[in-house]
Amino acid sequence: RSGVAIAVASGAPRPDVVTEAALRDAVLAARSIGYSTGPSGSHLTRLFERWGIADAIAPRVVQAPPGVPVGALVARGDVELGFQQLSELMHLPGIDVIGRMPAEVQIVTVFSAGICTASGKQDVAKAFLSFLASSQCDKARLNQGMEPV
Repeated sequence: RSGVAIAVASGAPRPDVVTEAALRDAVLAARSIGYSTGPSGSHLTRLFERWGIADAIAPRVVQAPPGVPVGALVARGDVELGFQQLSELMHLPGIDVIGRMPAEVQIVTVFSAGICTASGKQDVAKAFLSFLASSQCDKARLNQGMEPV
């Protein structure tokens, strides 16, 4: 499981993002807002619409091109407030992760895996996936910004 976090440039002021109302105020106050493609970007677009601020912030919204981390836009100064999965932000230089999105507006991606029926090494693949899903990997998941399921 990997939730969306919020980042600013290293050393920049850290707006309050603890509650939904505080996050909305931080988005409204930001000179620019960045988010990624995919489900988290779609979620943020819907959230901005639900808050009634989509039109007001549209000129300040930057969607990172596919393959470009939002944190890179934040570090370069292209975006003041960036949103992306914590696992994608936490190890990037030049940014400070200021927190996760509040629970009431959070979006979580759940990663999963499967084994093709045509695989010639199903037992090996099953053992590997079992290991990845085991509690032995919990620390590694946490160190990468993900939560065990």
